[in-house]
Formats: sequence, C-alpha cells, structure tokens
Amino acid sequence: MTRLFDYAYILATIAFTVYGQLILKWRIGQLGVLPAGTFDKLKFLVGLLFDPAIFSGFAAAFLASLAWMAAMTKFELSHAYPFMSLNFVVVLLLSGWLLSEPISLQKVFGVALIVLGTLVAARG
Repeated sequence: MTRLFDYAYILATIAFTVYGQLILKWRIGQLGVLPAGTFDKLKFLVGLLFDPAIFSGFAAAFLASLAWMAAMTKFELSHAYPFMSLNFVVVLLLSGWLLSEPISLQKVFGVALIVLGTLVAARG
C-alpha cells in the first residue's frame, strides 16, 4: 500500500502541471494577443503576473516541482519520468474539452507515438 501511495507524488506532479498549462492558456486567451511594441509587450507580460488565475498557474508549477522532488525520493528517474508523457495525453484531451481546441487525428497519432516511445524507452 505504501508503494501505491508513492505514486501519488507522480500523479500530483501530472495534475499540477496539466492544471498550470490549461489555466494559463485559458486566461491568456481571454486577455488577448501580445502587443507589438516592446514596452507594450513588457507591460502586458508583467500585468499577467498579477492576474489571480495566472498566478495560480505559477503556484501549480511550484507545487508540481515539490511533488516531483518527493517522487524523486521514492523512484529512480528512469522509472518515474516516463509517466510525464501522460501530460501530453491529458492536456490534449482537456484542451479539446475545456478550451474547445481541435483534436485532429494527427495530434492523436503524435501523442500516441510519444507515449509508445516513452513506454519502449522505459522498458529498455
């Protein structure tokens, strides 16, 4: 049972990473495109830092890092890291569902190749 609990660190890393990516894309999509001028770009990007939703994405990235460090105390990197390919799968599915991004056959095939390659590498 303890070993199963150790995988919770990997799962938390994936969950926080996916949340961070999705919330950043969602919120930035609401705030508009990056301005053309250098000063306007800087002002826009600094302003993003103070947006609560975007800040939560950064917080999620920090929590993902903590969870990953905890996972590294329990697993060899070569065992744990292949699980990170699940990020591609979950982001693809949730971006289609929550952000209405198109999910093409090419994207599905590409993500499937990433997962397959990761599985092959993890077993080798």
